[in-house]
Amino acid sequence: MNKRHTPEQIIRKLRQADEKLAAGTSTPEVAKQLGISEATLHRWRNQYGGMKADAMKRSKELEKENARLKKIVADQAVDISILKEVSPGKLLSPTRRRAAVEHVRRELPKVSERRACRVIGQPRSSQRYLSGRGADRNRELVERMVGLSRENPRYGYRRVWAMLQREGWPVNKKRVHRLWRKEGLKVPQKQRKRRRLVEGKSENGCTKRKADYKDHVWSYDFVMDRAEDGRRLKMMPIVDEHTRECLSIEVERSITADDVVATLKRLFEERGEPSYIRSDNGPEFVAEAVKRWLEASGVGTLYIEPGSPWENAYTESFNGRFGDELLKREEFGSLLEAKVLVEEYREHYNHRRPHSALGYRTPSEFAASCVRPIPVNQHVTSEEHEEELESTLILS
Repeated sequence: MNKRHTPEQIIRKLRQADEKLAAGTSTPEVAKQLGISEATLHRWRNQYGGMKADAMKRSKELEKENARLKKIVADQAVDISILKEVSPGKLLSPTRRRAAVEHVRRELPKVSERRACRVIGQPRSSQRYLSGRGADRNRELVERMVGLSRENPRYGYRRVWAMLQREGWPVNKKRVHRLWRKEGLKVPQKQRKRRRLVEGKSENGCTKRKADYKDHVWSYDFVMDRAEDGRRLKMMPIVDEHTRECLSIEVERSITADDVVATLKRLFEERGEPSYIRSDNGPEFVAEAVKRWLEASGVGTLYIEPGSPWENAYTESFNGRFGDELLKREEFGSLLEAKVLVEEYREHYNHRRPHSALGYRTPSEFAASCVRPIPVNQHVTSEEHEEELESTLILS
């Protein structure tokens, strides 16, 4: 993750911030447009606010002239790229020029139709002309060809033509070939075998052991980052896989197995024990102290297959959003600042951020509509359960 800014970049962004603030834009909106947080913007203003870049003012006119020349050179480079994409030789017929324009637009998506027509010499009226003859007659045939191709992906146009003949379509092979190429149908040269997640070696992946209700399966993992001074920050998000809630994000310089037990104990007291906890095979998660304490708590462990992060997909998905929406745009000045901002993000994620997989409801709204089932064989009293946990912690 490369998110450090050089002093020159900071001065440039401060200049942009001053211009936007002078135009009446609010400070939070300016920070959002610059891709930084409001706290980072204030820290940069205090540290670099007095600096000026006089050379930028003196070269203003030169920059305008350079921009004009660069645009001319860029236009020439685009025209040369268009001509290179076109087949060699003269394009005498409108059909060949139409095909050349379509090829250029496929290979160079940023080139407009107007520009491709101008360089190739094709009138736009000819390019957009559509013949009405045989359109309705070919529509049903093309739909059937596409249907046969989807049903039999290894069949080429010849075999599809034969099948059409047997179904009573009065078509010849050349017509089928022409429509086949026009629709872009083709047989894959090499078939790649698909590996399905449900066929993995581990029985503890999220596809085989899926969360069916609230607090059925929790999952956790570690996320690494660095503060502004270069020191390491270690974070441990814990996610409810059914409701997508982020239950906790511990932020420390180092997190040990004892810290994992302490965090889980706090969550169990606040929310209750889940049925299972899913994780990878990190040393903090497979430690004997954690295993014994979870076993005494009546919580099963689901350790995924080594080197298979997709089996812990819910936590990996949250870590991706967490990094993209906070870690990549925030420079933490200290451990305390990281804890405060991470907790603010967790509250925002749970209570204000709509989740597409939940019908664009927030995780807290979805969790409120869920009912956790009560186990039938719950015969151990709370006093006996607490005594068993305390003895396990003493032994570990």
